[in-house]
Amino acid sequence: MSTMAVPDVAVAAVDEGFWTRNRKVGAVLVALGLLSTVLFGALATDQQARFTLSDDAAGAALEINGTIGAILFGIITIAAGAALLADRLPKRWFLPVLGVGLLGFVLSFLCWQVSAAPAGQNFMPLVNIIRGTFILALPLIFGALAGVLCERSGVVNVAIEGQLLMGAFSGALFGSISGSVWVGLVAAAIGGAFISLLLAVFAIRYLVDQVVIGIVLNLFAVGVTGFLYERLMQTDAERYNSAPRFSNWEIPLLKDIPVLGPALFRGNIFLYLGLLLVLVIHIALFRTRWGLRTRSVGEHPIAADTLGVKVLRVRYRNVLLAGVVAGIGGASYTLALYSFTKNMIGGKGFIALAALIFGRWNPTGALLAALFFGFADQLATYLGAINSAIPSQFLAMLPYLATILAVAGLVGKVRAPAADGKPYVKG
Repeated sequence: MSTMAVPDVAVAAVDEGFWTRNRKVGAVLVALGLLSTVLFGALATDQQARFTLSDDAAGAALEINGTIGAILFGIITIAAGAALLADRLPKRWFLPVLGVGLLGFVLSFLCWQVSAAPAGQNFMPLVNIIRGTFILALPLIFGALAGVLCERSGVVNVAIEGQLLMGAFSGALFGSISGSVWVGLVAAAIGGAFISLLLAVFAIRYLVDQVVIGIVLNLFAVGVTGFLYERLMQTDAERYNSAPRFSNWEIPLLKDIPVLGPALFRGNIFLYLGLLLVLVIHIALFRTRWGLRTRSVGEHPIAADTLGVKVLRVRYRNVLLAGVVAGIGGASYTLALYSFTKNMIGGKGFIALAALIFGRWNPTGALLAALFFGFADQLATYLGAINSAIPSQFLAMLPYLATILAVAGLVGKVRAPAADGKPYVKG
């Protein structure tokens, strides 16, 4: 008797039923649009919501009546949701339409908040918001790239938090002792690589569960840096916790671009290095021999080994490289912004891990996801500054709420590299 094979796509379609991913997300967007139109429209005022093209209230601005803006952008969100709910759009249109819907919801919310702000505060400085978004996203960008390097090689990197923290601590300590930001930067890279070395040895050589060892290494980093902070930095901050800072570098011509110029091209080395690494790793991962070997090791190590690829060597090398990247990301705190404090990363490593998943293990996707979370963080800061009626406790959890919604509700089904987290033992 002959049998007919049913394509996997058809099976998936049958299993999914009426409520496909498009329809689920569309229904959520319609609900958000209705909330925006009705609630935000009612709470907004007739004051002009000003979005200034500078870092203060001066200069040119985009203005819209608060009530009209809240309702208009709410309707745009409803329209985007209805388009997805109809489930007739080509697959490639999913993300753009989702983006329009989310942008409409955010703008509706901002029209309410900005127009209802106290007199003299009913403006949003776009340059300041964009600059703050990138600054807050920097450790997430470096952390997510570290995750890409590891997990594309088949090693789960839950230790991003520890790598960032050790990088921040090492950069502060050795930068302070030497009085050189460059020594601090190298020390930060080595500190992150040290945590990665432990991850590589235990996960690759001794086959320890990769999630468990990642959590252990995070706790190890918190304990070691906390102990040394109390013994050294807290007792003599002038000597051990006063690292010099990288100054901002202005890029001629680009710095004069409206809005984006002052926000992006008058930054420090970490901003430029983070964006450059996204470009380099993306090209290397998908356009070079190294990238082909890395992806083959992460997808099918047995086949890669058969073709002569040194699976374990590739994994060791990429895990160590990931530590270097994350360590530099940690230094973006202590060599550009703050002095070191205990556990100063504060869960950013786990948000970077969420950005990695949200970005579908792709450097460019990870960058966009990190910026999304950075904007949520910056938005919470801005709303606090204009004395928003929204409780401060909710504002503080806004970045984490955005993380949960993005990973659990909006990205749909994602697939990690097939060999991710699976130890390889050569037969």
